[in-house]
Amino acid sequence: MKKTQLLSLLFILLLNILNAQNTTFLSEKTNQPLPKVSVFGKDGSIVAYSDIDGKIERKLLDPSQEKFQLVYDNLLLGTFSYTELDKDVVKLNDRVKDIETVVIKNNKPAKYALVKGNFNAYVTLNNKLNCYVDGIVTYVFDNKTKKLKSTNIEQYRIFRLENASNERKETGSWDYTAFLKLPTLKNVGNIEEFKSNKATIKELKGSEKDEIEISGSALQEKELAFFGYRLYDIKTIMNHSYEKDSKKTLRDFLESNELAFIKLKHKTEQDYNQVIVYKNFYPKELDFTDDNEVADKVKLNISMSQYKTEYWKDASFPNMQAVFSSFFKDRLKEKQNKK
Repeated sequence: MKKTQLLSLLFILLLNILNAQNTTFLSEKTNQPLPKVSVFGKDGSIVAYSDIDGKIERKLLDPSQEKFQLVYDNLLLGTFSYTELDKDVVKLNDRVKDIETVVIKNNKPAKYALVKGNFNAYVTLNNKLNCYVDGIVTYVFDNKTKKLKSTNIEQYRIFRLENASNERKETGSWDYTAFLKLPTLKNVGNIEEFKSNKATIKELKGSEKDEIEISGSALQEKELAFFGYRLYDIKTIMNHSYEKDSKKTLRDFLESNELAFIKLKHKTEQDYNQVIVYKNFYPKELDFTDDNEVADKVKLNISMSQYKTEYWKDASFPNMQAVFSSFFKDRLKEKQNKK
């Protein structure tokens, strides 16, 4: 009996130690976890990003930074001191804007489902922004199988920092615009497909929406070497949001966020460089049609922007470029627009 009590006590102590290593962000209004909160350091680096449970590792917060800015739903929540974040629980006023209603344009049976919306994607190198893209895109799905048929960008603008280079042996100074990709939205209309794979799945039932996190990893124990380069510690996290208590179909789809982590270096470099790719999509319209062609689509070219309207000025657009510009000012340069 004493041995059992001792093991139970040790287990409780271990849980307390682990919990003490995390800060959990909660909604001030609902008291529920807030995933996808970005914590920015004073130099513009993203030092932490909360998981589906609203948690960040507290060791990522450097006390010497003194001040941190928190961004949620692509908008600044405010500036917080290290002391304010050095707690088990931090409550945030997340009600900056309401969840956008997806407009269903046609409800008749059809071959294809077209999901149109806004996107942004960006890459950080050792936590600092390297490049950024945003725009408008339409995804075409087979309405019967729910499989993705095509991804069609209609407008976009692309930015990069001026100090990036492509010295072959210096991966810590590369321009990573080639890593800018849109969310894949694979199986977003048939979430059950993920359950047959080896991915780790967690679900968060909120007061206004349900969120599902799918994660996986590779090269955790051993690096991969090729042509003088080393890859290590690859992880992916996808978070799909749906209407509360829904069947989680395309009709219920509200938002998609993806993160990809990879550590990279050339064999001559002493330390690995941490590359993180963030990809976000926010649907606006759902249309059912027998025609899978999307008008005015363009191909993403990392050397130029292509847009005809100032779409980012719409109040509902996820304009993270405005957040990044507040840190990097004129150093974040847009590629010339090809009208």
